[in-house]
Amino acid sequence: MDENKAHYVVVTGIVVKDGKFLITKRSPNEKAFPNLWTVPGGKLELKDYKGRPKDTNSQWYNIFEDLLRREVKEETGLDIKEIRYLTSLTFIRPDGIPTVVISLFADHHGGEVKLNEESVDYAWVTLEEAKNYELIEGIYEELEMLDRLLKGRSIGEWNKNGYK
Repeated sequence: MDENKAHYVVVTGIVVKDGKFLITKRSPNEKAFPNLWTVPGGKLELKDYKGRPKDTNSQWYNIFEDLLRREVKEETGLDIKEIRYLTSLTFIRPDGIPTVVISLFADHHGGEVKLNEESVDYAWVTLEEAKNYELIEGIYEELEMLDRLLKGRSIGEWNKNGYK
């Protein structure tokens, strides 16, 4: 395998319920971004698709959507629907592993929040309330993008200083 092309692939998802966004506080034991607030998500694993039937002769579809459903269920106990794309990013973890993150959003479809060991707290917040939490850098701007989209406005691409 070419080391320059090897990355973790991560999917995150902003869950929307009654006009509010679900954020979770990462455990102090997490390697990347301990104790910071974020949205649910997790790494793509080979088992996420290899053991299931292919959708075509050689391909699997809806891998990110299925991964997000699994991660949200595992981390929060919630069911989601209407999964859509928001943005993407990359970073290098403290352990040196390059990571690609696909940021999605979805509607709450059922269940009550029951956190697993990866998170220590949660909140349903408006965009304004999100300012009161120590979010992983960039998450607030993602919430801002989604808030604009849900209000029928253009979002363009992620930009630290507003919208492109």
